[in-house]
Amino acid sequence: MKSIETLTQEAIALLKALIETPSFSSEEDQTALLIENWFTQNNIPFERENNNVWAFNKHFDKNKPTLLLNSHHDTVKPNQGYTNDPFKAIVDDGKLYGLGSNDAGGCLVSLLATFVHFYSNENLPYNLVMVASAEEESSGKNGLNSVLKHLPELECAIVGEPTLMQLAVAEKGLLVLDVIVKGTASHAAHNNPDNPIYNAIPVIEWFKTFQFERISEVLGPVKMTVTQVSAGKQHNVVPAECHLVIDIRVNDCYNNKEILETVRQHVNAEINPRSMHLNASSIPVSHGLVQAGIALGRTTYGSPTLSDQSVLSCKSLKLGPGETLRSHSANEFIFINEIEEGIQLYIKILSDFFIQTS
Repeated sequence: MKSIETLTQEAIALLKALIETPSFSSEEDQTALLIENWFTQNNIPFERENNNVWAFNKHFDKNKPTLLLNSHHDTVKPNQGYTNDPFKAIVDDGKLYGLGSNDAGGCLVSLLATFVHFYSNENLPYNLVMVASAEEESSGKNGLNSVLKHLPELECAIVGEPTLMQLAVAEKGLLVLDVIVKGTASHAAHNNPDNPIYNAIPVIEWFKTFQFERISEVLGPVKMTVTQVSAGKQHNVVPAECHLVIDIRVNDCYNNKEILETVRQHVNAEINPRSMHLNASSIPVSHGLVQAGIALGRTTYGSPTLSDQSVLSCKSLKLGPGETLRSHSANEFIFINEIEEGIQLYIKILSDFFIQTS
């Protein structure tokens, strides 16, 4: 079996190759090949659909529960503030620079190394499945959500996103609504008591002031924000409609269906959700994975940012090397020692969890 030190060096080399291979969402075919090669070099059979690549532990037993390890290999497009070449892996002063280094390449290669470490173990109390997924940044239809049908029922998951290896035990969901407030079109010179722009005022006020009752201990309240308003084409015509866009960040006390039903009960307008599957997610602090992390000095918190946790129905923990504030930033980087620590902590947390449950 390879040493942790060898796996770590190979993981860092893989991350450098991933950085230098463009993989915008839906265009990850070349990084998928790099991940295939990683599995092949470690003598691990894998499966691939679209640009998702996954593998099961060697001694998979359908009578055991299954734990998912997941991170993504797609990236956003580089922003205009870059002074480095975003597709060049540059190591300087202990930092590895490059697009996707922090979000979420460091997490991905650390989880791949962790999976290889446990792959041949005959006596694991859990099955392991490692999924390197696509289209996370775009919440696309061919990402992790499309792989789930090929997997056994999942008992729990670790989703690799940059958390400074602290324990994100809950994550807010997202519900985006297109709201159409109706009225009557007319010439602006005529009296019109049914102006949709005026009709939109109480609707906007409701979104501003309404409070959902259930407040999460970790994530706080549900937050609704009107982010776009559009109506009318010219100064002398009252339009027939006023369009609003509402961004709703959902806590783990509600699912998106409940939020939508509440909005429809209170708002006199046409309500169209853009999607319903980006639900909030959480894992109890009492869960063995979380307790294993706490015992190693990790702290728990609630994450406001969205990840592939949103498509999972099982308990899931967001955990990974790197820092979320660096994600999508110019000259994105991860510290080399964060990857080294990440692999060691992933292995220790899982080892301690397996001891608890065996």
